[in-house]
Amino acid sequence: MLSPSGWWLACAPVDLRCGVDRLLVKVQAELGQAVSEGGAYVFRNRASTRIKVLCVDATGVWLCVRRLHTGSFHWPRAGEAVCAVSAEQFAWLCAGVEWQRLSGRMEGIGKAF
Repeated sequence: MLSPSGWWLACAPVDLRCGVDRLLVKVQAELGQAVSEGGAYVFRNRASTRIKVLCVDATGVWLCVRRLHTGSFHWPRAGEAVCAVSAEQFAWLCAGVEWQRLSGRMEGIGKAF
């Protein structure tokens, strides 16, 4: 099953009509990261009501979509291209919680590549 070794959020919104291949190109070209096995790359739409998660493993690529019924996802400010988060922070983000304010000691907030 899915158990990524790292989570990276693309800070700028993207057109979520993109499929796997186009999102992989965005990871490499626009985010400046080599696609690594075990990595999870998260993209959002402009309204922050939907996200797509691209997970790369040894045998292929997973593409997952999440939509909130109400509210929006709390996203880091667009100062960098990408922000690394922990699995716990990602779980809170998926729940629609303002995960950046949960704890002052959380690692990964604002950690840009």
